[in-house]
Amino acid sequence: MSRALGLVLLGAVTLFGLAGPVVIAADPAAQDLSAILHPPSPQHPLGTDHLGRDLAARLAHGTRLSLGLAILSVLSAAVPGVLLGLAAAASGGLVDRALASLADATMALPGLLLVLLVAGLAPGKVWPLWLGLSAALWVQYFRLTRATAAVLLASPEVEASRLLGFGPAYILRRHLWPRLAPPLAALAAFGVAGAVMAIGALGFIGIGLRPPMAEWGLMMTELLPHYHDAPWALAWPSALLFLTVLGLQLLAGARR
Repeated sequence: MSRALGLVLLGAVTLFGLAGPVVIAADPAAQDLSAILHPPSPQHPLGTDHLGRDLAARLAHGTRLSLGLAILSVLSAAVPGVLLGLAAAASGGLVDRALASLADATMALPGLLLVLLVAGLAPGKVWPLWLGLSAALWVQYFRLTRATAAVLLASPEVEASRLLGFGPAYILRRHLWPRLAPPLAALAAFGVAGAVMAIGALGFIGIGLRPPMAEWGLMMTELLPHYHDAPWALAWPSALLFLTVLGLQLLAGARR
């Protein structure tokens, strides 16, 4: 049940982010000072913000940006993390110790602090956020892969495959990947949820992306001073952020 609900929530948000910018004709950056903080109407289905910009258009583009950046960050963290974890487990010795030390050094810095340090290279740009999130997340995939693969590589079935002459590709496909895929998928879902929240939090405190970019946390920061005049305006990005994280958490919990 939780998996189905998670898929429905995440699918709805993803569909909105993919189809919204195509279907909604309004320009997310176009200002109309005669239509400031207008409530939902046929012309503006979700209303307008404090600069008269169409909220439906901004939310659709913000969904694509926030979710796309989070997924890209997790993918670019998972691929090297898994490959390095497999290399450490298979090699052992000096290679394993060197990679484990690198992971420990990365873990010594709090993840958000690492993102802030990298984001400071070019404030308001997308690529520092991507690099910072990837640098903070890769260790999780490395440690999970290294620990799981080390146990599996020492198992009797893998030893039997080696004695029968099967190579590393067969062992990876037959013995390692079926055991690694489920926990890695759950970790990736939690990772995307964490990345979405981190992007939103950095935008909310003014350290992430900069105006006029449409991003959930940044939109919440801009709309917060107008909460008493237009509470529904702040509710839209907040609801999208909540539903996305909830859907990912339900999906990840069902795969554990």
